[in-house]
Amino acid sequence: MTGNSPTILALDFDGVICDGLIEYFEVAWRTYCQIWSPVDKTPADDLALRFYRLRPVIETGWEMPVLIKALVDKISESSILQEWTTITPQILLNHNLQSQKISAELDNLRDEWITTDLDGWLSLHKFYPGVVEKIKLTIESETKLYIVTTKEGRFVQQLLQREGVNLAPAAIFGKEVKRPKYEILRELIHKAEKKPVSLWFVEDRIKTLQLVQQQTDLENVKLFLADWGYNTQTERKAAQDDSRIQLLTLPQFTKDFPGW
Repeated sequence: MTGNSPTILALDFDGVICDGLIEYFEVAWRTYCQIWSPVDKTPADDLALRFYRLRPVIETGWEMPVLIKALVDKISESSILQEWTTITPQILLNHNLQSQKISAELDNLRDEWITTDLDGWLSLHKFYPGVVEKIKLTIESETKLYIVTTKEGRFVQQLLQREGVNLAPAAIFGKEVKRPKYEILRELIHKAEKKPVSLWFVEDRIKTLQLVQQQTDLENVKLFLADWGYNTQTERKAAQDDSRIQLLTLPQFTKDFPGW
């Protein structure tokens, strides 16, 4: 593998540590129903599978009900894959909606679900095989572990605690920090007690890794694309062709990475 452990390991959550596809669809469908009030409150048989296939286009949770709206409106999967960044604002505009409103609806529904049926909610999340053990080993090692995610930090903490992972809230940077991931990585480097800093970042969205690449002061951050996460074959190929990004498999991550 890559040898030499980093002083800081930063991990994305959804698509790297945890597979929440079933919960995403369920909470997205509930939010879609609340916002658009469809006559039929039962999703079409193939809707969840189509949603799962298109999950790689989603950057932040509020886009999920919008993706369902796009599918219900029969926008083709190929259009969604290629033009998602222009489709989303158009749907918002057509329905006089703001991303903040959708986000608040989704978080409120999720909170309500957690309050009324925590076990049911937790059970819809699957941690990738071997990842929880890897996190526990990392916490015990000299490497500082941080989670940098667009999911609400409190949801991340509840899911980790259920698996017996007690990570300090200060080590979880969720949606509530309202900053790009590269800014958080920069902050982790500046605040690090142990110098010199070597930071490795594992993420399943190639666009997020490319944004880190564009920061000239972060040129020493090692970037890894998790090939088991929410990405497409095209994106995995792009990572393989990029000298700065390493494509990482789940067995590599759980067994050999990053040297313990």
